[in-house]
Parts: sequence; C-alpha cells; structure tokens
Amino acid sequence: MVFGCRQCGRCCRYMGDFIVIERQTGPFDFVGCSVSTGTPFSARVDDDKHHLFSDRTWIRKHPGACPFLRPSGDRIVCTIHETSPAQCKAYRCVIARIHSPDGAAAGYVTGTLALHTSDPALWEAWKPVERMIAAYPDDAEDRIAALLTQSGYRFVD
Repeated sequence: MVFGCRQCGRCCRYMGDFIVIERQTGPFDFVGCSVSTGTPFSARVDDDKHHLFSDRTWIRKHPGACPFLRPSGDRIVCTIHETSPAQCKAYRCVIARIHSPDGAAAGYVTGTLALHTSDPALWEAWKPVERMIAAYPDDAEDRIAALLTQSGYRFVD
C-alpha cells in the first residue's frame, strides 16, 4: 500500500525538541536544525501556508510541537512541506502502538493501516481487522482498537 499522509499531526506534535528554528532570515525564511543529527537546513514557509504560519495561537498551546506545524481546518499540516528536512521527508508514521495482554509492546500500525509485528498471536487477532479494513476503509482506524481489545490487546495512539 502506498503511504498517504492523513495530516493528523501525530508525527510532529512532539518534534519541538528535534526540529528547531535557529534564526529567521526573511519574512518566511528560516535556518533550522535537525537536532538528532545536528544537520542544519533552510526552510521556507510554503506560499499557500503563510496565513497558517503567521497565526501563532495553536503553536503557543502546543509548545512541544514542531515549530512549523499548524492546523488547517480539521487537518494538521506542515507549513514547510516543500523545504522540510530530509528526516521529515523520509518519515512514515505510526498511528498506534499495540501492547499485549501482559503489557509488553507487541507491534504497531502505520498510517497505511498495516500491522508490523513478530507476535504470532497478534497476527491471528489481526485477521478480522484486515477484513474490517476492506469492508469499512473510511472509518477503519476507529474500529481497529475495538477489535484488538476483544483479543486482549491494548491499542495506544
């Protein structure tokens, strides 16, 4: 399945410690740093997102978020998508982590609604989830937790 960002913002909501603005070089131009790698990058707020970036209300309420993240209607978007750093471009999200009945990490689900696990029991519990995803693709994410809970797993987003 091809990855398609759902613009939920989960991936970047806690990235404020990893993506930082070092200085502003123009009205919508910045030098930033990918802290985890120490790699500097140049960023320009996308032309169609100037109004979103200029509104600082949301980012003040979410100080741990990436400084370039902003709401747009019911989506959360990257305002520097065209010039985002390499680590952001390569990222593929994890929408939820799954814990076994004993509390141990058992696997995770990506934004494509794909399960990643080496737990045979979880694979077995996932079979009805796959059928449900095929039958209800538009609201599958909301139904996954209920199905896995019936098998004793915890769905942590």
